[in-house]
Amino acid sequence: MEKKKLNRATRTEQRGLIVEELYRMDIHGENTFDDTPYTFVNTTIEAVNESMAAIDTLISDNLKGWTIRRLSFVDRAILRLAVYEMAFTETGREVVIDEALKLTKKYSDEGDRKHVSFNNRVLDTIKKQLEEA
Repeated sequence: MEKKKLNRATRTEQRGLIVEELYRMDIHGENTFDDTPYTFVNTTIEAVNESMAAIDTLISDNLKGWTIRRLSFVDRAILRLAVYEMAFTETGREVVIDEALKLTKKYSDEGDRKHVSFNNRVLDTIKKQLEEA
């Protein structure tokens, strides 16, 4: 992202930065995060890391015929961010799912919408589980 654009990143763009960082950290197997100019990005990455076990359990419990390790690094990062926001913030769950699908289209989908459909199914199932709790 250009520095000019970074100074005024939208919430969607900030979520993209979070996904990129979660992806990097997953690839490297360690926290490689350096603070950004965005409080939302910094606090969300820290919170996702602190809640990773609970987030991964929610994802794993709602994967049909898959394991969390079988997911691509980028889909895992997108799902982790979305599940964190659905389970631990006040952001509307429909908004979270919509944002996650935008990120999937940008970072993961290969034009066949399979990744979008898969992530949508997983997140919708998790949303229903959270609403029943």
